[in-house]
Amino acid sequence: MTATAEAIEMARIAARAADEKLATDVVVLDVSEQLVITDCFVIASAANERQVNAIVDNVEEKLRLAGHKPVRREGTREGRWTLLDYVDVVVHIQHDDERNFYALDRLWKDCPVITVDGIGAPAPADDTGAGSPAADDTGAGSPAADDTGAGSPAADDATPTADDTPGDR
Repeated sequence: MTATAEAIEMARIAARAADEKLATDVVVLDVSEQLVITDCFVIASAANERQVNAIVDNVEEKLRLAGHKPVRREGTREGRWTLLDYVDVVVHIQHDDERNFYALDRLWKDCPVITVDGIGAPAPADDTGAGSPAADDTGAGSPAADDTGAGSPAADDATPTADDTPGDR
């Protein structure tokens, strides 16, 4: 048995919604051969709790507009790993640390990956170049612009001089 067309479409909506809020490593898995309780997992991660919550809100909004409401939500208060259960689709939005620790991708690695067009695409190029490293020709803030070496690993591990004693380090 493979995932239903409706489940795949729901999962794609959820994946695109997560991607809109800059979720990382968005993946949709067809788990229907392994689980009888759901057809698809959507797994996405974020760098902080606020972003996890923003992604969750956007996924819920987009799926609500498509006529779907979760039957269960778990973990929204903590913002570390939120699970949205839509019966045929389960959406996991995880903080990067939880994503690496629990490794759902590895746990379900034998399941087919469902492609979602348009996710992970780079943002449209800004014609002005504003904010891009190439547009900032002063070099301010770049490692190369800081010729003092202060704070760099190389400066902190400097070779001791004759004035240095073991007690000074």
